[in-house]
Amino acid sequence: MISAGEFRNGVTIEFEGDIYSIVEFQHVKPGKGAAFVRTKLKNIVTGAVTEKTFRPQEKMPRAHIERQDMQYLYNDGNIYYFMNSETFEQIGVDAKDVGDSLKFVRENDHVKVLSHNGSIFGIEPEIIVQLAVSETEPGFAGNSSGNTLKPATLETGVQINVPLFINIGDVLEIDTRTGEYRGRA
Repeated sequence: MISAGEFRNGVTIEFEGDIYSIVEFQHVKPGKGAAFVRTKLKNIVTGAVTEKTFRPQEKMPRAHIERQDMQYLYNDGNIYYFMNSETFEQIGVDAKDVGDSLKFVRENDHVKVLSHNGSIFGIEPEIIVQLAVSETEPGFAGNSSGNTLKPATLETGVQINVPLFINIGDVLEIDTRTGEYRGRA
């Protein structure tokens, strides 16, 4: 059990029958009345973010989220297959549980499979990945004044905005949390 006074960013809790991760918290001590904790909670399964206030002494159970390292193998329609690299056990995960979390992941890349009480609810890719540009307009040097961007399609099929000097075949570092270009690899 964890009390609301002990909340920190990233802590996962069970609340009202769902699993939430604390995105933001703030301890508030008004001049008049009792103190409270204002939070932003992200539902781990649906991704919805809600705001909720708690009394500091309120207690709720911690939710233990298992993160298992696995290798993404392939997808077969609506089922995505992953393999445990140590035991070579393969599992299939439904497309609705994967969502768009694999848009920066190639076959044979390693990911973390997230589960709670044995039920898989999500996939977590590496934070920084290196992907090649498969399609973009030709790059040209010398036009670096300003922050002008152009669209580029990566080898996984996802489209991001990149600087004008990027060419087809360039390998880029991408932040999977934001989907932004971070630099050349």
